[in-house]
Amino acid sequence: MSKAKYIAIEGVIGAGKTSLARMIAEKFDTKIVLEEFEKNPFLGDFYDDRKRYAFQTQMFFLINRYKQQQNLGQGELFSEILISDYIFDKDRIFAYLNLSGDELKLYESIFPLLQRDIRKPDLVVFLQSSVDRLMYNIKKRNRTIEKNMSRDYITQLSEAYNNFFFKYNHTPLLIVNTTEIDFVNNTQHFNELVRQLLRDDRGFLEYFNPGK
Repeated sequence: MSKAKYIAIEGVIGAGKTSLARMIAEKFDTKIVLEEFEKNPFLGDFYDDRKRYAFQTQMFFLINRYKQQQNLGQGELFSEILISDYIFDKDRIFAYLNLSGDELKLYESIFPLLQRDIRKPDLVVFLQSSVDRLMYNIKKRNRTIEKNMSRDYITQLSEAYNNFFFKYNHTPLLIVNTTEIDFVNNTQHFNELVRQLLRDDRGFLEYFNPGK
């Protein structure tokens, strides 16, 4: 295994971050931490009416993510390997996209207080994909809560993620172009991706474009 003991997988909705995290954890029999989006009681309403339910949705996610990360610090991060399907800092991506005015100011007064207590991953993997592929994946998995998710929102979110990780410098980062691969159903694609994740000779910032 890699020297990285805490690996976080990130990406836009539909990128496959949770699937990849589960597959890696199963392959190496490691600890896994998954974002608990299904516990957010406002999420379904948010996808129906973003403006009305943005603040409630965002604050629930912020507090829930913080509690989950705090629990990690009390034990699981000292295990041999930990895989997660999100990083705490990504909370800001959604806040800047969906909040404004006084709601954003309130959020910004709270977030730094929570962020300072969060341990950073040893490696962040950003699964970058085209909007067409993201929409295909979302439609294919057919989650009820995502039935009203618009292409416009995914496009905005994709641009926000790309901008966030273009400036990201808090941890080692591997950006993977996953538009043309299927690591869930293709063993060769999965194994190739895992090899890239577990390399010990990586730089602080690297790009991986499978097949190129």
